[in-house]
Amino acid sequence: MEAGCGVPSCSRCSCSTGSEVHLRISAASCLALALLLTTATSPAQPRLGAIRGRVDVQRVVIPAERRPNPADLGTPPPREIPDLRRAVVYLETAPAAALESREPVRARMDQRNETFLPHVLAIDQGTLVDFPNNDSTYHNVFSLSKTRKFDLGRYARGKSKAIRFERSGVVRIFCDIHSHMSAFVLVFSHPYYAKAEVDGRYRIDNVPPGTYTVSAWHEGEVRETKTVTVPPQGGDVDLDFVVQ
Repeated sequence: MEAGCGVPSCSRCSCSTGSEVHLRISAASCLALALLLTTATSPAQPRLGAIRGRVDVQRVVIPAERRPNPADLGTPPPREIPDLRRAVVYLETAPAAALESREPVRARMDQRNETFLPHVLAIDQGTLVDFPNNDSTYHNVFSLSKTRKFDLGRYARGKSKAIRFERSGVVRIFCDIHSHMSAFVLVFSHPYYAKAEVDGRYRIDNVPPGTYTVSAWHEGEVRETKTVTVPPQGGDVDLDFVVQ
């Protein structure tokens, strides 16, 4: 008995089976050829690079003096010293791909020992930032910046309020109760930025090949601007700044 329909000596079934196999092989060959041609004719994807370096902050910034509080009875509470040496490095003009929508995220700026921590917060546009109160006193976080004007009102220890930053730009943060408290929120419409580490080093990853204007921001102002080129083959490009 021959394989196929189960009828002895059925040549029709044998021919049909062979034709089907031939058609399947032909279809697979065409698909493989089409994939090969597509790969050969598609342009090669550019390799991404990285801009890295160090920001040498030489200028001296003195933190604001704490305003005396009669409730302290001569013994002021401990105070955090804000890190005033942190710079933010970013591309002035971002590649077109950077304008694609990104998932909104959440960030945090603490109020501890009458200090905003971190002193500088760099975020994506659309980020929701929490401002928890970890002090025994009341706080009132506000900003008069054009980029994001708001007033969270007074709230006690253990409470937290949040605000979303929808527009790109620099937002100066204050406390209405403690005049010595201040901080910065830098809002970006693209992902090509980096907050420098304690030693001043920074790194901006996934940068497409091209020539860019890169700025180093520190304590309210752009302190230095340079031009850098990421080559077609990608790789790391070194770029240092000096803030005086």
